[in-house]
Amino acid sequence: MAEDFDVFDDGAVGVYLHLPFCERICPYCDFAVVAAPELGAGREARYVSNLLTELKARRSDFEGRALASLYFGGGTPSLFTPQSIRELALAVGAAFAERGDDAAGGRVPEIETTLEVNPSTIEWARLPDFRAAGINRLSIGVQSFNDTLLKRLGRAHRAPIARETLCAARAAGFDNLSIDLIFAAPGESQGDLARDLDELLEWEPEHISTYELTFEPETPFGRALAAGKMNSCDEDLAADMTLQIEGRLKASGFGRYEISNYSRGEETRSQHNQRYWQRQAVLGLGMGAHSAEARSAGLPHGARRANPRRLGEWEERIRTDPARTGDEERLSVAGSRGEAVFLALRQAEGLSALRFEAEFGGSPRVFFEAEIEAMIRRGWLIEGGRVAGDLRLSDLGRLLADDVAAEFVAAV
Repeated sequence: MAEDFDVFDDGAVGVYLHLPFCERICPYCDFAVVAAPELGAGREARYVSNLLTELKARRSDFEGRALASLYFGGGTPSLFTPQSIRELALAVGAAFAERGDDAAGGRVPEIETTLEVNPSTIEWARLPDFRAAGINRLSIGVQSFNDTLLKRLGRAHRAPIARETLCAARAAGFDNLSIDLIFAAPGESQGDLARDLDELLEWEPEHISTYELTFEPETPFGRALAAGKMNSCDEDLAADMTLQIEGRLKASGFGRYEISNYSRGEETRSQHNQRYWQRQAVLGLGMGAHSAEARSAGLPHGARRANPRRLGEWEERIRTDPARTGDEERLSVAGSRGEAVFLALRQAEGLSALRFEAEFGGSPRVFFEAEIEAMIRRGWLIEGGRVAGDLRLSDLGRLLADDVAAEFVAAV
């Protein structure tokens, strides 16, 4: 196995700040969120202060690294004031400036800086100030332009507000927009989806994320499904919708660079999210945030850290030991191999056999011969590409990506 860890590490880190508050929690949502119909200045200030404490306490986690990306996720981060967002962005930039990065204290770093936004009158009115605060990319949770589907999904907004938000984003000077779309909602037809795609494309976003509705067990939708009070979308219909999305977006100039993500070109791919799929370092701060620590001499296979999903527990750790807010999992060589395969296969480029062999001392077939053969026979995997052992998902395999991942994970 290679001992030059820099071969697999770009020497940078992306920073994820989790702002968990939502005016209301969607019935399908399984994220680490807190219902806050009225966030309030005091609660916002306390959360920002705790984030700054955690950032300062975890300095050693990014010692000597450059800042690659900054992402405000949630929750609904745009419920926070532009002043708070700017304060946090400046603090992150200053922390890295102290370590020789190009970011200078007093200004927001010139990197991809994303803010998640939900359509609402309060939030779109703030967009010019968010732009002035240093945000240069928005991820807007439109989900649908169909009021019937939005109501069925339990969303707080309706289509006119989504349109106003998109108009306001362009007017505020944002030239890098990502729009989220949910499909396979109860009762949704392919005609409904076609109309959503038509309107989505009229807005000419730079990036699109599409997610099949899932029924997580501990959500209202999951419990309703288990009790027989709701029906999920037919599997064949959901697969047809996936193909419909890919075909429509491809015809409009979008490339599918990851299972759920499309962009007009490499320059508008999500630089931050690619760090997760490419197994690069990410520093996650805030309640429920996840960190990915790169391989190093002390962590030969990397590590993952997850902060508590409950606000009170995270706040207590900030008070008692802010440098260790999360529970660390050091990856084993077997776990790292499995992760390398299924994360690479989620991406259009697939798995590089040369990189895999350099990292793990053998080709993918050395460790996953039976699984690879079985999935090639089923038509899930395609072997070959730049070199003979490269692997990528077939059209059928992309429809069954979760099953492919499960087989590789089970084999480690």
